Amino acid sequence: YAPWCPACQQIEATWESFAKESERLGITVGKVDVTQEPGLSGRFFVTTLPTIYHANDGVFRRYRGSRTLEDLQGYILERKWEAVEPVAGWKSPSSIMMHGMAGLFHFSGWIRQIHNYLTGTLGVHVWISYAIFILATLLIGLLLGL
Repeated sequence: YAPWCPACQQIEATWESFAKESERLGITVGKVDVTQEPGLSGRFFVTTLPTIYHANDGVFRRYRGSRTLEDLQGYILERKWEAVEPVAGWKSPSSIMMHGMAGLFHFSGWIRQIHNYLTGTLGVHVWISYAIFILATLLIGLLLGL
């Protein structure tokens, strides 16, 4: 979820109620703010918000059903998750491919922090910051090419 997301705000009360029922259901319910954890949004291939996953014994399934408390509980109690196709091996959050994707998201956050430092703290013009990144990219490419 993301705090600015209207759909996330709509489901928040339902999700909190679902979390309160988690012990009775024999599950653990959590939520992750993708603005604070961008690597997880890459690892779980989050393209829409909110995105809900069911994980059991290392097998991940994306929940696409209704977002009412009754339907969320029914998904668990009636074991409807068994009929849902697991996330493909290469797209599984535990796969090497998604570990790499998470790394790219972390790297992009690091680049954004450097850009903000250059422009905000040091007062460098935005286009000069872009030029620095372009030159760095070219130099790294040349070094790797050698």
